[in-house]
Amino acid sequence: MAEPAARLYLITPVLEDASFAPRLAEACAGGTVAAVLLRLASADERSLINQVKALAPSVQDHGAALIVTVEGEADLATIAARGGADGVHAQGSPARIRELRERLKGERALGVGGIRTKDDAMTFGEAGVDYLLFGEPRPDGSLPSLESVVERAGWWAEIFETPCAAYAPSLDAIPALVATQAEFIAVGDAVWSHPDGPAKGVEAAVAAIGTEEAVR
Repeated sequence: MAEPAARLYLITPVLEDASFAPRLAEACAGGTVAAVLLRLASADERSLINQVKALAPSVQDHGAALIVTVEGEADLATIAARGGADGVHAQGSPARIRELRERLKGERALGVGGIRTKDDAMTFGEAGVDYLLFGEPRPDGSLPSLESVVERAGWWAEIFETPCAAYAPSLDAIPALVATQAEFIAVGDAVWSHPDGPAKGVEAAVAAIGTEEAVR
């Protein structure tokens, strides 16, 4: 039986308001995006909740899950619940991740990124996260090497049942990441900076993943 193809996990730039909604809707309109990681700039809680509410339909109306994260300190569980997001994405200590898992219960997804070592990955997996993200841009914008992300995602996907997402810095990097058997391929700038717009960027990413949906 053939292995299921990876699915597309779209990551937004850091957003300071809801003006990105049209581009987000355009990207998700094809129905081939599994989930969107909504990255929000630091702001007061009410503003963050309102941003999530304003941006959510652009994602959820097209069948994608909306996952939210905030640069800096924020009460992610409250923001997700009141904003209507489907889950949260966090970094930090295992204790923080366990606390979030308790607060979210089984009602919302919990993902974790910023993973430095294999031991950290295993600890987060044991904390009950729904997925791990490998290879995403660091806070300073730099990226780990593609080789290290391929190695880490392949190791995780082979041994553990918890799904993982592998970040593709370019469309050309996608096939190598698909070969790791990661359940999700995360894409950011490669879609948003696509010369023909985000919808074509998503189409190209899905084609590179090789899913049947690419021929819709």
